[in-house]
Amino acid sequence: MAIRKSASSLIPWLGIALIVVLLDQFTKTLILGMFQLGDSHTVTSFLNIVRVHNSGAAFSFLAGAGGWQRWFFIGLGALAAVFIVWMLRSHGGQRLFSWALALILGGAVGNVIDRLLHGYVVDFIQVHYAGHYFPSFNVADSAISVGAACLILDELRRVRRGR
Repeated sequence: MAIRKSASSLIPWLGIALIVVLLDQFTKTLILGMFQLGDSHTVTSFLNIVRVHNSGAAFSFLAGAGGWQRWFFIGLGALAAVFIVWMLRSHGGQRLFSWALALILGGAVGNVIDRLLHGYVVDFIQVHYAGHYFPSFNVADSAISVGAACLILDELRRVRRGR
């Protein structure tokens, strides 16, 4: 009975992760079909849609490492996904914590899929202001960032409750 309860509490969180993956891959497919590498389209005075390939990690970390980083980041993403599923299974009743993990899981899987299919991650959202450009990112990166913020908020709430 405990296994069934644990698995049923896992399903909604995996569903959220799946939605992130599908949205991420859908938007990346649109970009790959509509833009050539390096193309840019201005949306607003601070937002462009671009096509950038990132063979590294966040902020292009290790982008020029010669190719081994592809497999390193695939392995790291796969290990993170397994760990997150285990955490969700153990803590599925903690709503904010589980939302955070589900978003991070979906983002990690979305970027691992890119690395497996293309050898790089497709980034396409470019935010800028007064000539300063934030590194381009995608839906998966956004989900990971929102998930990380939710983890911080969850921990702050947990600490506050403990006082």
